[in-house]
Amino acid sequence: FSDVPNLASVFGYTNASWTLKADLTCAYVCRLLNHMRRHGYATATPRRDPSVEERPFVDFSSGYIQRALDALPKQGSKKPWRLHQNYALDMAALRLGAVDDGVMQFARREPARRAA
Repeated sequence: FSDVPNLASVFGYTNASWTLKADLTCAYVCRLLNHMRRHGYATATPRRDPSVEERPFVDFSSGYIQRALDALPKQGSKKPWRLHQNYALDMAALRLGAVDDGVMQFARREPARRAA
């Protein structure tokens, strides 16, 4: 979901307890919202790096997944767009990593203009 402001989506682990990843993702979203509030930001938009190659979101060979791949979100070839399916790596990135990581673009709300 690159270049879409203020959108969060949760997709749990497929190789472990779904809620482990869901919990990490939700904690990150809370960190992001707190960061935005502290700095007066109205929007956070993850910007896509053109050098990142697009890859399928999940690596399953099941027919129902293969038929749905075009409709599923994608992942990228490198951080932060790369999925690991690894709790330790995800915990380090999502709980301890920087929120303002150079990929997320923050903006403040522009004052409303008076109608002419």
